Amino acid sequence: MFVKSSATLALLSQFGVTFVRKIQTDVMPLKLAANLTTLFPEVKSITERYEKAKKAGFHYVECAFPFAETKEQLQNVKKKLGLEHVLFNGYPGMSYFSDVRKGDRGIAALPDRKKEFQDNVDINIQYAKALDCKRIHVMAGVTKGLDQKLCDETYLGDIALIAVNFAKEGLTCMIEPINDSVTIPGYYLTDVHKAVDVIKKLNRPNVKLQFDFFHMQLLHGNFTENFKKYYQYIDHIQVAQAPDRSEPGFPGEVDYSYVFKLLEDHGYEGYVGLEYMPRGDTMEGLKWLKEMNMTL
Repeated sequence: MFVKSSATLALLSQFGVTFVRKIQTDVMPLKLAANLTTLFPEVKSITERYEKAKKAGFHYVECAFPFAETKEQLQNVKKKLGLEHVLFNGYPGMSYFSDVRKGDRGIAALPDRKKEFQDNVDINIQYAKALDCKRIHVMAGVTKGLDQKLCDETYLGDIALIAVNFAKEGLTCMIEPINDSVTIPGYYLTDVHKAVDVIKKLNRPNVKLQFDFFHMQLLHGNFTENFKKYYQYIDHIQVAQAPDRSEPGFPGEVDYSYVFKLLEDHGYEGYVGLEYMPRGDTMEGLKWLKEMNMTL
């Protein structure tokens, strides 16, 4: 029963009839995923960080490159803890393994690395199967100083190739604009409009946009308009405060109370990766969740 007239309400109140306003509380909580590459640096390995994430109360995790540990090691600890692995970065390129800090950050846009890219499509699929993970971020790589038109052609071809292979396994190829001013100097994909243009050109249902509010703030600034404009292409979100990439609840350029409300208002049901660098102890830093009324 709905009563709109205030006069009617006043009349009914004389007979002891009262009405209580129902507050909308059925908004589903956001699915927050601990990034095991940036969080819990107190321990070294991804498997140890799985344990830390579980202890902290997380149900979902993601990571950058998982290849330093065998897929069997990761699979065993994931199953034991009952965590859901929702995203990882795909094969980074050979030099990453010899120098984690200065090595490759993807090779999908590198013209002279096409064979290496093609030869390593399967390692992504193997890890995805072991982790039961449906999303793989395929990184483009550093292309500063290269022929950008040739890089464009290479990137489009390599993403098309890997998307076809991923589709056979029910996997989604994620592409993400990354800032080149702080995070990866010289990175190829630094524009959300260009990323969406790639998605449109390929026109494949399993090529999606990875939308990181930290990168969007540093790259474009107007993240609300871009989020709304490209919402239909987004399949994974990541957050960190700008400009220092710390806890979202700390003061900075991004108002994450507003951002999380924006996601809720759009009915976003995907995962939100917490890809930030803790200012201190990870567990202590997680108090921002409670302060912002967020739940795991």
